[in-house]
Amino acid sequence: MRAMGKGPTSPGGRPEEDVRISDTGRVEAFSDAVFAIVITLLALDLRPPAHRPGELLSALVHQWPAYLAFAVSFVYVGVIWLNHHSLLRRVRKMDVGLRWINLGILLGAVIVPFPTATLAEALAEGGGHDERVAVVLYALAAAIMGGPWWGVFTYLRRHPHLLEPTVTTSYLRAQRIRPLTGVVLYAVCGSSAWFITPWLGLVCVIVVILYHGLTSEGLHEGPLGRLLASARR
Repeated sequence: MRAMGKGPTSPGGRPEEDVRISDTGRVEAFSDAVFAIVITLLALDLRPPAHRPGELLSALVHQWPAYLAFAVSFVYVGVIWLNHHSLLRRVRKMDVGLRWINLGILLGAVIVPFPTATLAEALAEGGGHDERVAVVLYALAAAIMGGPWWGVFTYLRRHPHLLEPTVTTSYLRAQRIRPLTGVVLYAVCGSSAWFITPWLGLVCVIVVILYHGLTSEGLHEGPLGRLLASARR
């Protein structure tokens, strides 16, 4: 970053680069609001079922695909939020590029209700082909999320002045691997759903979501890292 007093200045006399950098407060507030809205939209798909008198319990049980799809996506959005929260705890300042990448992360979150509703409907109707398509769509939506997450850590590696001083290059290097690993694993999930069985693909998706949740603080800093460290002792 250029030293204060050098380079182009804004009309107010402040260095232009300094003007473009802000704290993370507004980004955190906006992002949290988006995550809250996404989770609310997921819950709106849970509606009381149509039923005859005395058949409410049966109708509720019959809606199990909607409950399953909601549970998976609630955990998924929660994991995205956990990873986002962990990221912003290590970011000291935001610039224009980082704000745009953050919008990419939020875009990946706001599309989750669509594959969720598609999955619930396909599971409710049954039929192997539609279930395959629905699981592949879900895996594809999750894989797309890897793009902005890889981008954010690549960007921060090139702009370390935006980070807290305690963040290490080894942390950034490890975090850049996680989204790429996720893309590969979600591709495996989608392939499993298409070529083997949709239920295998769905279980695979759930496992990958849990992996990202357990490593939200990093490959070695989070619960998974502590578990592996304990196993090596």
